[in-house]
Amino acid sequence: MSAPPIQWYPGHIAKAERQLKEQLKKVDVVLEILDARIPLASHHPQIDNWIGTKPKITILNREDMISEGVKQSWLQWFQSQEKQLYFTNAKQGKGIKAIKDAAQKTGVAMNQRRRDRGMRPRPVRAVVIGFPNVGKSALINRLVGKKIVVSERRAGVTRQLRWIKISQEIELLDAPGIIPWRLENQQDAIKLAICEDIGQASYDNQVVAAAAVDLLIKLDCDKVLKSRFNYDFNSAETTGEAFLQDVSDRSFKGDKERVARQVLYDFRTGNMGKVALDLPPSLSHK
Repeated sequence: MSAPPIQWYPGHIAKAERQLKEQLKKVDVVLEILDARIPLASHHPQIDNWIGTKPKITILNREDMISEGVKQSWLQWFQSQEKQLYFTNAKQGKGIKAIKDAAQKTGVAMNQRRRDRGMRPRPVRAVVIGFPNVGKSALINRLVGKKIVVSERRAGVTRQLRWIKISQEIELLDAPGIIPWRLENQQDAIKLAICEDIGQASYDNQVVAAAAVDLLIKLDCDKVLKSRFNYDFNSAETTGEAFLQDVSDRSFKGDKERVARQVLYDFRTGNMGKVALDLPPSLSHK
């Protein structure tokens, strides 16, 4: 099934990116939030250039959607890159205190430098950066301790940049989800679409669902498809496209779109279990 590349770059994100780069000059620490199922695919390739030498806290959100073994592998890999990694389940409020403590810690060093120059201390200024729908709003609400920003399971809800006071020690810049103006790596783009981390207008459900099935087969996770859809992978040649066709013919009156939506819904809501689509590169490649 051939399809146009997945691309999604609404005007409000272009504008937000310009504003964000301007505001980054005022920021002391960057909280980069990634989807734990796809940490590499959900990393914005330009972020490190934008922030330069500013301290960065890397957060893998939705930790409940990956296994303990995968978590430990990512922990090792990020440590091998000399990066400190934090896991959160922002929806449930897990791992939030550690993030707050880490942000405050950067403020201690920043204020010591201010005192050395004869300046008064001030709250540490942090920013949460990430793709649309990776859980930024839920994380911010947990950091603040109340629902201060809209959090929905769809991309592109936050539109404006604004500063939010978390405590006497921390001020936080809430920014819309940012996405590269061009998604060069289409394998990553497919993973973002499977995980619903980009807007639905940018892709075709059937193309993405077929790719999801292909990926699950490659990751040896076809058992979950077998049980959920009563499907027998009796052929080594089974593809995602064939799966959609077969299941729709047998159980959905030929409606492939319904099957595609069901596959994506089941993956996104955890009905398929804990499935990671990104795994760490070999730890030997440091």
